[in-house]
Amino acid sequence: MSRSVSLVVIGDIICPWCYIGEKEMERAIEAVSDLPLTIKVEHRPYQLQPSLPDDEALVKRDWYLNRFGKDKFAMFEQMVTTRGAQLGLNINYGGTITQTTRAHRLSLKALKLGGQEMQESYLNAIHKAYFEQGKNIGDNDTLAELAQESSVMTREEALQFLQSDECREEVINMMAEARKKGVTGVPFTIIDGRWAVIGGQTADVYIQIFKKLAQTEKVTPLSKIPDGPMCSV
Repeated sequence: MSRSVSLVVIGDIICPWCYIGEKEMERAIEAVSDLPLTIKVEHRPYQLQPSLPDDEALVKRDWYLNRFGKDKFAMFEQMVTTRGAQLGLNINYGGTITQTTRAHRLSLKALKLGGQEMQESYLNAIHKAYFEQGKNIGDNDTLAELAQESSVMTREEALQFLQSDECREEVINMMAEARKKGVTGVPFTIIDGRWAVIGGQTADVYIQIFKKLAQTEKVTPLSKIPDGPMCSV
């Protein structure tokens, strides 16, 4: 008999550890495909930088240098690019940074239209566009192309959606709810509504969690897992 495991992943699209964590989780789920588990994943929005403008794209590298300073940013960049490279990701800090509310609205719409599979297809596309291709993910045309690329909707439908207020209030409420629950850094993963796994963990960490959950039908607490690297407010 298969046990159902629910993962709610709270994250922001501009957080590299969310991209890395997503890939690690995908690897882990694939690695335990023979276990009697049905793993359901839902991604929910978070807003790391509320002060970023909605309609203006800032130079990403300059923004990070101003925020962290040269030495701290160089260390952060090296850590992210090295960890990304281990997963086959070519993370770089070219391009622009912008507010992510519109991108999150499309993510929620993808979940509503096509469930986990469609949402993950969209997130893979937008993470790659932002972290590897330097695209402006605050731009409606760019978002519409990504929606079409990931089969969420056509380019024209996506533009119409983005020009409306659909899903906006839900996204804002979800962001507020995460903060209310004390989330100050992402990725933040909630397992079965009971346990929190914080930061960009490795596939091995998730594999151990899944194996433990598959071994028992009882609700047993997971042992404390050290926090992984994360992006914080």
